[in-house]
Amino acid sequence: MKKNNYQGALQQPLGSGFNASSTAAEVINGADLTGKIAVVTGGSAGIGLETVKVLASVGAKVIVPVRSVEKAMKVFQGFPNVELEQMDLMDSKSVDGFVDRFITTERPLHLLINNAGIMWVPLRRDSRGIESQLATNYLGQFQLVSGLWPALKAARGARVINVSSFGHQMSAFNFEDPNFESREYDTLLGYGQSKTASNLFAMELDQRGADLGVRAYSVHPGAVYGTDLGREEPIALFQQMGTYDEHGLIKKEVAERLKTIPQGAATTIWCATSPLLDDIGGVYCEDADIAVLDTGNIGHRYDEPWTLHGVKPYSLDKERAKKLWTLTEKMIGIQFQPF
Repeated sequence: MKKNNYQGALQQPLGSGFNASSTAAEVINGADLTGKIAVVTGGSAGIGLETVKVLASVGAKVIVPVRSVEKAMKVFQGFPNVELEQMDLMDSKSVDGFVDRFITTERPLHLLINNAGIMWVPLRRDSRGIESQLATNYLGQFQLVSGLWPALKAARGARVINVSSFGHQMSAFNFEDPNFESREYDTLLGYGQSKTASNLFAMELDQRGADLGVRAYSVHPGAVYGTDLGREEPIALFQQMGTYDEHGLIKKEVAERLKTIPQGAATTIWCATSPLLDDIGGVYCEDADIAVLDTGNIGHRYDEPWTLHGVKPYSLDKERAKKLWTLTEKMIGIQFQPF
């Protein structure tokens, strides 16, 4: 009987030999990805950029879909093994366009890293009227994986990595009103449910795709310093969490405990390449290992970033995962039944 991670059945660290201080370069040391093809969304800045550079440094051909190719060309100028393509995850037609161009090349896809995301933004909606964090952080992932499925299957050994967050602990998925149509918008709840959805998707995708050679994982990069992910968040919210002082500056003692960008990319790289995961999928990972299940036994403090770990059981629930899959197909008007 095939193992799965329903109800967190596989949520136990493997003893990978890495930890919160490990970097992406350390994790991938000794690997050779020559001949492998990867797609990394959100790959032109922050953790995504580090992910692209590390994969390309060991021979992978990395395709980076970006909103502005012209802007991204300056980032990757002279860098080998990188291709740029236009795509906006909030624009379903743009996602379809990227998928069509990739599928037309008839190349297999060995790694799909859904790194792009937005966090704690004001209420915005895409052209379909869908709240922007849900549209970008989850629905865009689902549409992209669905469209690229033939290439993933053709790889005969592919991995899909959804970059999630400890932020999933802010909210379970709200099936009654996921799009904030009848409840007041709360940016933290919107972010939380989008990351919970990403976790549920990775678990269910792995269950449906494992026999076809496609494994899936969700990743918490850690609390990372130096990204622009929270650029639209009000400083008052950071102050409320105890991470910023009265002058709107990050507290020194907090900054010193945050991960660097190379450390933040380590778990993504570990999920993409570790042989320890050859027969395990659908798990939520952090600190370059499988995370522990958080049943209320972990004390969390935002001013103590190392305490922000563990995965909530509602984020790995079988019935919620299947219900979400069906709802997602309805919300974005596609049928995705891996075969």
